[in-house]
Amino acid sequence: MEGQRSKVVLARGFLSYCFFLFCVQLLSLATGSIGGKVPAIIVFGDSSVDAGNNNFIPTVARSNFEPYGRDFQGGNPTGRFCNGRIPTDFISEAFRIKPSIPAYLDPKYNISDFASGVTFASAATGYDNATSDVLSVIPLWKQLEFYKAYQKNLRAYLGERAASRTISEALHIMSLGTNDFLENYYTMPRRSSEYTPQQYEDFLVGIAGTFVRQLYGLGARKISLGGLPPMGCLPLERTTNVGGGNECVKRYNDVALEFNGKLKDLTASLNKELPGIRLVFSNPYYMMLHIIRKPAQYGFESTSVACCATGMFEMGYACSRGSMFSCTDASKYVFWDSFHPSEKTNALIADHVVKTVLAEFLKY
Repeated sequence: MEGQRSKVVLARGFLSYCFFLFCVQLLSLATGSIGGKVPAIIVFGDSSVDAGNNNFIPTVARSNFEPYGRDFQGGNPTGRFCNGRIPTDFISEAFRIKPSIPAYLDPKYNISDFASGVTFASAATGYDNATSDVLSVIPLWKQLEFYKAYQKNLRAYLGERAASRTISEALHIMSLGTNDFLENYYTMPRRSSEYTPQQYEDFLVGIAGTFVRQLYGLGARKISLGGLPPMGCLPLERTTNVGGGNECVKRYNDVALEFNGKLKDLTASLNKELPGIRLVFSNPYYMMLHIIRKPAQYGFESTSVACCATGMFEMGYACSRGSMFSCTDASKYVFWDSFHPSEKTNALIADHVVKTVLAEFLKY
């Protein structure tokens, strides 16, 4: 009889545990967040994912002043080119890691903070070293050097085995390329005299492939290779498209589509080449374009003009505190400044990428 009672107690305990797990899953769906074997988010790239590294280097490509960051926690400008959080912050939160990812060069943080997420990104950089030279920012090769130093510190902090496990299970995110075209190829004479647009795309894809192989050689196995947005639809480009009625610049969007296709092919190729790698292509293009074409579906009122200042050409210091005309509610604007999405747009893009692509890393 006593044995029978014990079995009943165990069965009830098991059912209670199952019900608890079911409730946790329901709560996860309700909050829109997910969990899994991703202990850290490690980021490389440009202003789309820079959380303030440029604050600590001699460059004019900065945003550590108002009104940038006015909707960030505490209302403080951090160096993010946004009124609030950037996509990787939302991705980190969705993975139940932390609500924002700190900049590697920010002295407020140390390895205990970076162990669960860090960004080496630098606004105005690109795949091409010539792109980072334009505004003297951190080139991609230097971001890799920072990553190597980070790994050394991580091993000292966690121990060899735990650090290696963190590195192999961490999600490594790459987000760059727009500056290579808009701030370099189509603006500076050097690269356009050396390459056709298609040849320059191939040149950049070659650099991207080399970088992924280098990450792989350093132990990274989960990697997201980011694509380009419809860069011809940025307010800055639309403002200069006077002859085209201030519509999106088609040739820039065509280049973005073509380049994204090559990055997608690179992803397939590297997955075959590198044993054990899980490389995905995160493409923001179509989601971003849908938001721009159907803004009312997402609660936006303005797509061609940004929130900051006149919204036509300002970014960085031109978007400083003294700028007149800045909007009062950035959530009604697809773009925060003439080059960068608003926090609300970043949240929508991140949610789309997590659900359609990055959830792959939570399967097992």
